[in-house]
Amino acid sequence: MADRVNAPTTVQGTVQTVAMPTANGAVNRSSALSARERTLCNGINPWLAPLAMVLTQDVALRGYFRRGVQVLGAEHLPMDGPLLLAPTHRSRWDALMLPRAAGRRVTGRDCRFMVSSDEMVGLQGWFLHRLGCFPVNPRKPAAASLRFAVELLQAGQQLVVFPEGRIQQDDAPLRLMPGLARLAALAAGQGVAVPVLPVGLAYSHAKPRFGDRAALCFGAPLRLSGPGREAAADLNAELARNNQMIPLDGPWSDTATVGGTIAANISGHRRRLYGTARDMVI
Repeated sequence: MADRVNAPTTVQGTVQTVAMPTANGAVNRSSALSARERTLCNGINPWLAPLAMVLTQDVALRGYFRRGVQVLGAEHLPMDGPLLLAPTHRSRWDALMLPRAAGRRVTGRDCRFMVSSDEMVGLQGWFLHRLGCFPVNPRKPAAASLRFAVELLQAGQQLVVFPEGRIQQDDAPLRLMPGLARLAALAAGQGVAVPVLPVGLAYSHAKPRFGDRAALCFGAPLRLSGPGREAAADLNAELARNNQMIPLDGPWSDTATVGGTIAANISGHRRRLYGTARDMVI
């Protein structure tokens, strides 16, 4: 039986007690993880996941983005160890771009997605439940979802959380929800020093069109500066700055940052009005 400790945690302004395995319970962690996973989702289906990988990466992405899909900053992507991937959210295509850039073909492991419970319904939900996604209520996250997320990180897996909480296609500054930074703080409280990797995503148009270009750029990893809410808030602010300014030096641009111009579909001389803090892409 794994030893356990009760750790008080603060999530969305409320104090919860989350029981986590200690180092003495490491031997049974895999079985405990599988048991908890079954209460939230169906894990990763051994036949559906490879099929989905081929259909999404080799057929859908390659066929839709005929002008190319580019991955930049790959040197920042760790090949092992716990990892929080924090991408911008420009389109539903984002969920296919992440596994292509960081999934099992690249790192030998799957991307586990923390998904809003509103998205885990119907036919879409049936597939998500079997492709490594698990639900969370962003307004009032359940202890089970948070506990499972931390256990995934303890097991050395990579977890994807969209810190914006929604698709943002306009030119407004990034506004991130505090959930990802608080999750990193919760993991740190359980002895898991997890790096947070900013990920910028960009497309030729605000709403990607057939034949467009697409690009994904990994930034340098960020870490909590210390314990407490202030450190989590600092991480969130730093993440927003990094995701707004990640360089996107694709073959179709001289200088670029992931953000405004692609989202606003600004081109030609008008892009100069946005300065270096905005995209100069199209």
